[in-house]
Amino acid sequence: MGVRTRMTLASVAATLLTATALLPLIDRGSWYPRAFLAVLLTAGVGAAARRLSMPRPTVVAVQLVASLALLSFYFARQQAVAWLLPGPDAVRRLADLAGQGVRDVGEYTTPAPLTDGIALLLIGGVLVIALLVDALAVTYGLAAPTGLPLLALYSVAAGLSDEGTHWFTFCAAAAGYLALLLADGRERLTRWGRAFGGAGSVSPARSGQRTGRRIGAVALGVALLAPVALPSLGGSLMAGAGSGDGPGGSGPVDSVDLLVELRDNLNETDDRTALTVRTTSRRTDDLYLRIVSLDEFDGKTWEASPRRTVDLPDRFPTPPGLGLQVDRREVTSRISAAGWYRQRHLPMPYPATWADAVGDWRLDPVGMTVIGGRKDTTADKSWQVASLEVLPTREQLAAAPAPGPELRNLTELPASLPEEVGERAREVTKGSRNAYEQAVALQEWFSRTGNFSYDTQVEVGEDSRAITRFLRDRKGFCIHFSFAMASMARSLGIPARVAVGFAPGSEQGDGSVEVTLRDAHAWPELYFEGVGWTRFEPTPTRGTQPEYTRPETAPGASARPSEAAVEDTASAEPSARPSASVSCTVELKRLDACPEPTDPALVADGGGGPRWPGTLLWTAAGLAALLLPLTPMLWRLRVRALRLGAHGRGEADVLPHTLRVWRELTDSAWDLGLPPDDSLTPRRAAERIVRGGRLDPATAEAVHRVASAVEQVLYAPRARAAPGLAADVRGVCAVLRGSVGRGTRLRALLAPRSAARVRWALASWMAGVRSRLSRRAA
Repeated sequence: MGVRTRMTLASVAATLLTATALLPLIDRGSWYPRAFLAVLLTAGVGAAARRLSMPRPTVVAVQLVASLALLSFYFARQQAVAWLLPGPDAVRRLADLAGQGVRDVGEYTTPAPLTDGIALLLIGGVLVIALLVDALAVTYGLAAPTGLPLLALYSVAAGLSDEGTHWFTFCAAAAGYLALLLADGRERLTRWGRAFGGAGSVSPARSGQRTGRRIGAVALGVALLAPVALPSLGGSLMAGAGSGDGPGGSGPVDSVDLLVELRDNLNETDDRTALTVRTTSRRTDDLYLRIVSLDEFDGKTWEASPRRTVDLPDRFPTPPGLGLQVDRREVTSRISAAGWYRQRHLPMPYPATWADAVGDWRLDPVGMTVIGGRKDTTADKSWQVASLEVLPTREQLAAAPAPGPELRNLTELPASLPEEVGERAREVTKGSRNAYEQAVALQEWFSRTGNFSYDTQVEVGEDSRAITRFLRDRKGFCIHFSFAMASMARSLGIPARVAVGFAPGSEQGDGSVEVTLRDAHAWPELYFEGVGWTRFEPTPTRGTQPEYTRPETAPGASARPSEAAVEDTASAEPSARPSASVSCTVELKRLDACPEPTDPALVADGGGGPRWPGTLLWTAAGLAALLLPLTPMLWRLRVRALRLGAHGRGEADVLPHTLRVWRELTDSAWDLGLPPDDSLTPRRAAERIVRGGRLDPATAEAVHRVASAVEQVLYAPRARAAPGLAADVRGVCAVLRGSVGRGTRLRALLAPRSAARVRWALASWMAGVRSRLSRRAA
């Protein structure tokens, strides 16, 4: 393997290993194979350009063109020429996607969804780093400075990650850089020739390699151990990702860790007070404090989908689905957190209308949750929240129309979910006339008629049959009940999600409400058009069931909420301008927070970008389509470099070198409009070039020197080398190019006339093949 090849592979490995630090930032890693392929192809283009002896700036330019073509193929195929060549429309498309990606990065929390804009930033950023590393280390032979772009790539990943990057990604990036330095060291040692030692001696090259390995190992060890030995340094770039926080954790909310910690809190022997609430509501038994809503179900667990966040507004948008006809009352609550309780989301009643908290807090307008910055938690803080007590009637819930197509993703269930779940849901709700009656039937079955028991010792379960085991054993705690009811509701076509937070706490003598660890809770929320997300309580002995979800016990029973609720509603002032709702309100549209409908074609295809075989074939075809028109130019540059390059110093090398230089002179003149005439002697051909090119005396003398050298090696008894022939030809060609117009120069570069020699050589070879075949046949 050549030195340049080793350096190229080392630069590719260093870039791709460092790029692994970006993987935790995105919820899907399907961008990485595309980046992997793009880096390999760009490095291959650079290697090919260097093999053609192109000037170093030209090598970098060719790689840039190839990278832009790849990005056009990935993200702007419809706008690009022949799906690959980046025209003006493709450039505009890439610019728009890049701008969208920048906005997405600022609005989503990590791990963010893989939007087209974010994918372009990731793949494009990795390509830029790969080009810098390849140019510095291979093209210009400067391996040490490549640590700067690699460090920049790693620092971006560490800066955007809430918990820093994993130790493995740091080790991978360091290993890639050390491999690049090692390859560069071997290349530098080979310049001194091969070193030999006597018996028992060690060659300088091998000694240098060993020393380099030892230095690298010591440096890597120091980097790994320094943060441990020096606690005062705080977090480092290689800080491992910590676990997410549950109702008592510390870190970004991760649904799996949150649910596990919820179970641990319920089993906690030391029931500590986490929150203290003072509220104007007279319905403290319904004061649920929600942390986050989980709306994605993969068959094993529920997770929160990545969403955009906006700066905390003065007034929150109207809750999705809530219409004017539904009674509501606005109440205010002041919530204080204990010093040990660290949470990145503000526990709040749903739906909130505004919130006031000290720190960098942002609003998720779809989930109606408030999320803190990287350093903001609830520990030892207080915040004030205004929220709505929504009081729909049974008639309003029963008359709710079917949800729109924009909520289709909230009724989907994975194929891995056993059919038994849907069959049991239909069995339990048999005879129900609408979605509301189905939801009430499910709640009644779980909380009363189904003989379920509450048990916090049951494992959460992380496989697709966890729900069926719960339905069979009929034993579990709030996670099991909420997961099962939400899944069964979705099987009936009712949009459903799971909320995690705290059930109502205990009212104290001073009017405050204390919320403890054992109040940690999960409950299902079902969507009804015109009412919005509605809380249900299927878990027996936990929380309270809203009045509107309880079945009527006798004919003629009031369809209104309880008398106390009516009294509260009647005495309250109307809330501030709630808008009539469909699934996306005007405020959400203004915030660009409406959920986008899922394209059926994308759902069927699975998304995630081009498939590997197709990507490889199309990329190869695109590169071929890009390079095919440039083939004459690349061939001509290669031939010129060989003809005017270094040559042997022996007598046998003088003749071929002189003839190659002469051929380069005549072909360059041919490219610029002066076709050769093989019937002329070198002297007459030189005069023809001087006249046709209108050359000045100094340049004409250089042409005649080359012609004289050709005559000498052809006719003299002994060929003698003439110095400076290649320099003479380069000077003559430069003057010839300056004497013609721009169009002629461009034609000579892109479509040189002398490329016809390839056709002639091919025709001659084919004629020879036919002649040999004819002789063999005879």
